[in-house]
Amino acid sequence: MEYLRTVRRIAMSRKGLKLLKLKRTALILEFFNMSKTVASLRSGLQAKLARGYEGIHNAEMFVGPLRLEYESMRIPRIHQLTVKSKNVMGVRIPELSTEASGGAGQEYLVEVPVAINQSIKAFQEVHQMVLDVAEKETALRKLLVEIEKTKRRSNAIENVLIPRLEANARYIKLRFDEMERESFTKLKNVKRKMAKRKESEHV
Repeated sequence: MEYLRTVRRIAMSRKGLKLLKLKRTALILEFFNMSKTVASLRSGLQAKLARGYEGIHNAEMFVGPLRLEYESMRIPRIHQLTVKSKNVMGVRIPELSTEASGGAGQEYLVEVPVAINQSIKAFQEVHQMVLDVAEKETALRKLLVEIEKTKRRSNAIENVLIPRLEANARYIKLRFDEMERESFTKLKNVKRKMAKRKESEHV
């Protein structure tokens, strides 16, 4: 029974190892795909930041620094940040999104000068891109942690658990062979003794 149990555990361990290796490969592919997305987002973010600061500079020239500072203190919360979570390859990562917080923000945008309005919209886009970059980089870190964890598990199964179970199975098999030889020897001795007894009875 112990031998059969050990053989079953070896089969299950090999199956689990195969699944872990498949999972690790899929996680690595997802990691590299997301890395490309993050690189693209970062370059786009730098371009949008440059345009945003240029818009602030233009607004300052049109309305003056005092008006710009005054309006910056009056800006209502135009978007509401929501944090959810999603499952990517068995890894829970945060999902950030923004929603319009109501009509007050839109009314404010209509009231302010065009140059300030454009600057606000430019930085709203920057804000959204910052959220996208933060979400993807957090996902990258979590994927990397999961890749390392999966690698450690698969190495432990492949290099420790399976060899140990196989050694146990070989030991049990060896004991079976020894017991079988002992039984065979005992059986031969019994037969020889029985044969001698019959011979002595005939004599």
